[in-house]
Amino acid sequence: MISFTVRMRFAQEDRSEIDDILRELTRESRQEPGCMNYIPHRMQEDPDTVLIYEQYTDQKAEEAHRQTPHFRKYAVGGLFQKMLDRNREDLIALV
Repeated sequence: MISFTVRMRFAQEDRSEIDDILRELTRESRQEPGCMNYIPHRMQEDPDTVLIYEQYTDQKAEEAHRQTPHFRKYAVGGLFQKMLDRNREDLIALV
């Protein structure tokens, strides 16, 4: 199992557009066969920061996610164009 978070910060004026992009990206990503969890969050103390918790069955499923048309459209063509910074944190499940 592959688990990680992606934290991205956006400008306040982009908040509504980012929410729309995340809704579509989440809907499509959750339908991928290897996607176990895809949960976007807005940080309570900093509403311009988004954290996405992602979990895939294996490395192949994670790589397949990045090759999908919806990832290219909503992440590469949307979120990545608007983000001010980005950080990925890989996780190790304890149980």
